[in-house]
Amino acid sequence: MHTSFRTYLDAGSTTPVSDADFARICAAFMPKNLKKKAFLVRAGEICKHLVFVLTGALRLYSVGDKGSEHVLSLGVENCWVGDRESWVLLTPSRYYLEAVEDSSLLLITHAQMQELLRTVPAWAELMRGVNRRQSIATQKRLEATISRTAEERYVAFRAQHPNYEHRFCQHLIASYLGILPETLSRIRMRQLAVKTPLAEVLS
Repeated sequence: MHTSFRTYLDAGSTTPVSDADFARICAAFMPKNLKKKAFLVRAGEICKHLVFVLTGALRLYSVGDKGSEHVLSLGVENCWVGDRESWVLLTPSRYYLEAVEDSSLLLITHAQMQELLRTVPAWAELMRGVNRRQSIATQKRLEATISRTAEERYVAFRAQHPNYEHRFCQHLIASYLGILPETLSRIRMRQLAVKTPLAEVLS
């Protein structure tokens, strides 16, 4: 198993991860390599696995009636990505899960996840932290969508994910932020022109 995964486990739990526990965790996952632009899930299929990204980058998105894409989430190393509703309920997904870069992944079913949560205390602690951070991030993103300007959302995005602009193209970032690519381009040009400090825009 990838050494970075062991590092991730050790950093995410105060409960020691024994070699036996690590072996049990690794046995629950299925490794998967995905080429750039390849799909792990398409709309209408069941999202049978939650994905942990070892290396690479993925996007989860839907397609509107007129063919427009709406990015729900972006994920790089040490991120969890997937349609959780479809994963838990085993219902058809409304989303596409696609590799933006060549990616090395770990896949786990909902049943295997529940077994680890019952049997490995360190894993249960780790996932409580993951779920807590995701809940907070979702709430902040909803609040930003409702009450913040496009520029404020972009600045907050850069502050939270400083390396994403080097990993994802402009139209994906714009879709994730809920703005048009042209709007994002104007914001970038304006910030470059005035060299606005991040802290000033966020205050």
